[in-house]
Amino acid sequence: MLAIDATLVDVTRIISGAAGSLTLEVPKSGTRPTSDRVREAIFSSLEAMDALDGARVLDLYAGSGALGLEAASRGATTVVLVENDVNAAMVCKRNAKKVQSAVESNPSAHNRLLVEVAKSSVKSYLSAERRSWDIIFADPPYELSEVELGETLNLAVRHAAADAILIVERSSRSPEPRWPDGLSKIREKRYGETLVWQARTTSESRIQK
Repeated sequence: MLAIDATLVDVTRIISGAAGSLTLEVPKSGTRPTSDRVREAIFSSLEAMDALDGARVLDLYAGSGALGLEAASRGATTVVLVENDVNAAMVCKRNAKKVQSAVESNPSAHNRLLVEVAKSSVKSYLSAERRSWDIIFADPPYELSEVELGETLNLAVRHAAADAILIVERSSRSPEPRWPDGLSKIREKRYGETLVWQARTTSESRIQK
């Protein structure tokens, strides 16, 4: 059984899939977990695009790892959680272990799953990484500047596979990110105080209302 650490204050859960209803630990501070409502909306959209089964997923500014691990529960085969805060990275590792175990023991899960946790800054990780990804989540702290977010997106697009999807979550008061060459916005949606953008690596993308 996993011990409850003093740095933890709350829990969230995997919404659906092979690890559905499994509770996840949430770091006490320094992170902002995506609400169940927003996460369900994001993943309903991804499932409608048939984007999850067999996907390679990169979760930047992972926090508890809930976004990447939700993808793991719903059919992704490779998930990397990138988190620089030492306490949050430890939480990611514990959550990843629980989700991987739940997926592997679920007879309905037909994909082999690999989950990794990278204790690193996003910039350092993306500068050294060589793999490409089908889905990239970027849910940075709200205080991250637009310039820093732009730098992250410029690095991330270099690791986006053909027809990859990149999802950015920000405060509803934030301006639209500056999309680098190679990414086209396909959707934006407001959920209370949260704004979510989706972009795709295709020149044929069009904005969906």
